[in-house]
Amino acid sequence: MKIALIIAVIAAAAAVAGVAFYRSVFAGPVQHPEKAVTGSLWELETRTLEGEPVALAQYRGRVALVVNVASKCGFTPQYKGLETLYERLHDRGFVILGFPSNDFRKQEPGTPEQIRAFCTDTYGVTFPLFAKRKVTGEDKDEVYRFLTAGGLQEPTWNFTKYLVGRDGKVIARFAPKTAPDDKVLLEAIAKALQD
Repeated sequence: MKIALIIAVIAAAAAVAGVAFYRSVFAGPVQHPEKAVTGSLWELETRTLEGEPVALAQYRGRVALVVNVASKCGFTPQYKGLETLYERLHDRGFVILGFPSNDFRKQEPGTPEQIRAFCTDTYGVTFPLFAKRKVTGEDKDEVYRFLTAGGLQEPTWNFTKYLVGRDGKVIARFAPKTAPDDKVLLEAIAKALQD
């Protein structure tokens, strides 16, 4: 009887820990910057998926959703929803900026050519994709340094989303599990487009 009780207690503790881990990595509330950050995302430069230098200034005046993407993740089907969102709102001044990353369980192992082919052939992606970058840790890319400078959590998994206003300032961070058609995300985008 005591052994069964001990096993039940351990199983319950593991379940609670599993839920806490799931929430901390994949889900969780919308986060807003804790402090003001000088500068703008539009002041930075990066590289296209094909390796060409590009100034993010070309997106100044648009609302952007910056997403670290991966081709071999459980959330990879979000590409479809992201493309739908991009097509629907692009003419209103909205853009999605996709940054492939191999940070999480090596779920983006592809070359630029493989990534482009996968995104185009599988999901019809037309929104901008950039060079594969580190999005976590001490050596994370400067784009992700800027996105997290205001106290926002860095990506905890693929498909973490950062909403950026027309002025290039970060408005909010959305967890990886937040689908592109999530009501709270869509309301935040709509509000940013009105500002």
